[in-house]
Amino acid sequence: MFFGGRPGLAVTWRVRSGVPGRARILYLHGFASGPGSKKGVAVAERLIAAGYAVERLDLRVPSLERLDFAAMLARTREAIERAGGPVVVIGSSLGGLVAARVAEGEPRVEKLVLLAPAFRFGARWRERLGEDGWARWMTDGWLEVHDHATGGTARVHADFARGVEALDHGLPALAVPTLILHGVGDDVVPVAVSREAAAGNPRVRLLELDDDHALLATLPSILDEIEAFVEPRV
Repeated sequence: MFFGGRPGLAVTWRVRSGVPGRARILYLHGFASGPGSKKGVAVAERLIAAGYAVERLDLRVPSLERLDFAAMLARTREAIERAGGPVVVIGSSLGGLVAARVAEGEPRVEKLVLLAPAFRFGARWRERLGEDGWARWMTDGWLEVHDHATGGTARVHADFARGVEALDHGLPALAVPTLILHGVGDDVVPVAVSREAAAGNPRVRLLELDDDHALLATLPSILDEIEAFVEPRV
């Protein structure tokens, strides 16, 4: 059973329990999305049916307008603490970056599943906006974005970008078994970033898909890959 409200609201979604002996699953949504995203719901339903306890975190903290990267990290660490045992963290886009950064200092993270992870987030925002657009955001304070949870528009304060730049340096270490799924047609987070993160790391498996950043065209096969990867511990 789920607890929560409509997609886009500040809620936490969870199931009461899973099969004993299996790690709990945390799902982290992407930028300007929410715990009710299509991918998040699909992943949760598949893993709940397989007997896992799943929690979809709301990373719109304290709000979409005032997003705080440090608060996202803190909320994820709090969820791991509540789990009381090993966890598998699944993160999409910005949620993938949060998952990977939290895992660097959290021994209870057993595995990572990263869906088009937004590594080097700050640098790519600068590239997309251009130096003039970036400077306007920093000066004016606000950037208008599409709110994927509501379907409307919203604005995000420049302090969010400053916070990411202050805390996110280079590529995450990825020291636990990690599955990265990335679309070769992704024009938001280039697949080359995931290739670089996986290169030379025996703990990382990169699966490149004929898909874009949303990873909805290949969602059925993605669910199969995730379930196979997040198998019971021996």
